[in-house]
Amino acid sequence: MPIGTTHLLVAELRGDLLVPSGPVHNGQAPEQAAQNVLLGAPGGIPVLRRVAVDWVQMRRRQIFTHVVAAKPLTRADAACLTYRDGRADLLALPTAQAAAALPALARARVLAGLKALADGKMAYLEAGIVSRTESTRLTGSSPLGIQW
Repeated sequence: MPIGTTHLLVAELRGDLLVPSGPVHNGQAPEQAAQNVLLGAPGGIPVLRRVAVDWVQMRRRQIFTHVVAAKPLTRADAACLTYRDGRADLLALPTAQAAAALPALARARVLAGLKALADGKMAYLEAGIVSRTESTRLTGSSPLGIQW
């Protein structure tokens, strides 16, 4: 989740950084599921749109990971949030620092999602590798003012 235009909100659990995440239940939109990941936001998480989806084949099932972008928060708004896993702490880190510290697959998803958001597109990944992007028919500049 962006904090301003220079930082991302990540979770630290037992010394590891991770992207805040949660399950998407049958019949539930990823944007709705995002509301259950971070708690404490008055009025809910200000979701913009889904920016990426990654498909990974595990032993007996396929796993789909949806990357949902939220409107940038202020540091004060972010300070009110808690992660659904109470053992984790939320940290606002500079975007480059957060991305570099994430595991490779999470880093690929975050970077593809940020680029798709900036370009007004939706990114489709297979095991962390972008296979294609599609326009979301948005016009104008990036909502975050990100330049690529």
